[in-house]
Amino acid sequence: MGITMVDVTLHIDQNSSASERDGLREQLLEQDGVLAADFGSNTPHLVIIEYDPDKINSSAFVELAKNNGLHAELVGL
Repeated sequence: MGITMVDVTLHIDQNSSASERDGLREQLLEQDGVLAADFGSNTPHLVIIEYDPDKINSSAFVELAKNNGLHAELVGL
């Protein structure tokens, strides 16, 4: 049986520094079930996260951003 991977976009509402984005990206990648997390160079407010929904719920990404002092919401659900 294969792994189901899906993508979700997380929108960060406020401006963030490169170090804040790198820190959030690293924390996302540490989550069980997250395969990839990337901010676009031209879209620093958006991070695309590829993950296994059987291992982690996308709401955890909003909570992780909140724990880092960022206001965020999921886009396109």
